[in-house]
Amino acid sequence: MNAGRTATQVWVRRLRGQNNEGILALVLIVLVIGMSIANPTFFTIPTAFGILRSAIVPMIFALGVLLVIISGGIDMSFAAIAVFAAYTTIKVQLSGEFDLGLVGSFVLAIVIGAALGSINGFLIARFRLPTMIVTLGTRGIFTGALLTYVGSRYIADLPTGMASISTKNLVGVAAETGNAYLHVLVVPTLVLIVLVAWILRRTMFGRSIYAIGGDAEAARRAGIRVVRVQVWMYVLVGMMAAVGGMAYMIMGRSGTPQELVGDELDIIAAVVLGGASIFGGRGSVGGTVIGVLLIQVINNSLILAGVPSAWQRTAVGLLLVIGVGVQALAARRSARIVRTIDDAPHGGSAADSDDLKKVTA
Repeated sequence: MNAGRTATQVWVRRLRGQNNEGILALVLIVLVIGMSIANPTFFTIPTAFGILRSAIVPMIFALGVLLVIISGGIDMSFAAIAVFAAYTTIKVQLSGEFDLGLVGSFVLAIVIGAALGSINGFLIARFRLPTMIVTLGTRGIFTGALLTYVGSRYIADLPTGMASISTKNLVGVAAETGNAYLHVLVVPTLVLIVLVAWILRRTMFGRSIYAIGGDAEAARRAGIRVVRVQVWMYVLVGMMAAVGGMAYMIMGRSGTPQELVGDELDIIAAVVLGGASIFGGRGSVGGTVIGVLLIQVINNSLILAGVPSAWQRTAVGLLLVIGVGVQALAARRSARIVRTIDDAPHGGSAADSDDLKKVTA
């Protein structure tokens, strides 16, 4: 009887996932089915490709934000870094009347993103300043410097190297509701997903990020070079932000310095909904991917339902509050159970303690 119950609990835990990825995936499936019933045009290839296309840039940003949240911080500057790196890359080439090509453009943007990310990392790690305050400050600095010293005008024509893939698609499918295309930039996005998952799961650098998010002082005492890890992490986040900015302007076929900044809430909400703990030390790439797709499906559903854009932001904000609230309640419940386990030798039997440990495992 107990063996059967334990096996069921183990199966449920595996299905749920370490960060509730299974529950989130179930919610996503139910939402897709519900929208398909309410509006048959939702369950079509063009809609699916449209959602995947709209998820490319948020997915790249979310992977970077995931690293920061796992480490116990909040990054509010990634969008400013993305715009700065991508717009500067475009402006430099057009002003100098030369073309770096596609690869060269991405390299320049990534270098700029790494430099800006290192500023965040140095300030936060070296002086142990609050991440949200620092990144809010640098967001304003980066945006102001871009508009003042680089440019503030809309650029209609991209350099040839970047424009060469603006209209290139990986897959094209003819459907009853119209032709459906999946942009080629979905490929580097998938590569980044695999790369970040590998870093977090298989490398000492990734494990150090988890350790710092769990307890930075304990990680320091365990021999982890916290300052070095944090600086390199923000450099990596800056590089991914630059890639996201380039993808945004390539798919938009234009350069503008006044986009993306202010939309950070959607990205943070997706990562938190994906199971990343706002308190640090927990999170997964799989959960983040599902969280981003969930946000995109919700936004697409509201558009099809004719809901104004202001209410779309309200829905995302509500999801963020719910996600953080659930995490806080779960943390409080876990703390109560741990206290109960600790008190078991004094006020309960060893068997009761073992049962509680199995439930909370």
